[in-house]
Amino acid sequence: MNGKASQARAAVGDKPVFAYIASLPQPQRGIAERIDQLAADALPGLQRSVKWGMAYYGVGDGWCFSCGAFAGHVKLMFVNGITLDPVPPVTPVAMGKATRGVELVSLEDMDEHQTVAWMRQITAKPGVGKRPTKK
Repeated sequence: MNGKASQARAAVGDKPVFAYIASLPQPQRGIAERIDQLAADALPGLQRSVKWGMAYYGVGDGWCFSCGAFAGHVKLMFVNGITLDPVPPVTPVAMGKATRGVELVSLEDMDEHQTVAWMRQITAKPGVGKRPTKK
């Protein structure tokens, strides 16, 4: 990793996200796998996509949070994260004024209970970017 998000191509569905995660080096792969598993276990109707070199997740009509690997850490970012309680501590660069999240260097950095609470809160709110209708 060179410090930037992956060069993975944009694609909707589970398969591209699983391929993106599998392409990551450790420890980023392990962190991304755990985030994906927590989301799958906690969110009925979870939908996945790769956008801007990161995995995006949503339920319903829009994308709600992303998981992107960078050199030395993983960013878990919540679209409209300023509406969460508590508000996640990290304000990312170039991801929108309302986005908030956490940067994880290891699995031990993740508070799984809080992460799942944030996932459930954010997917109960309108997401951004309408997903294409499945045929």
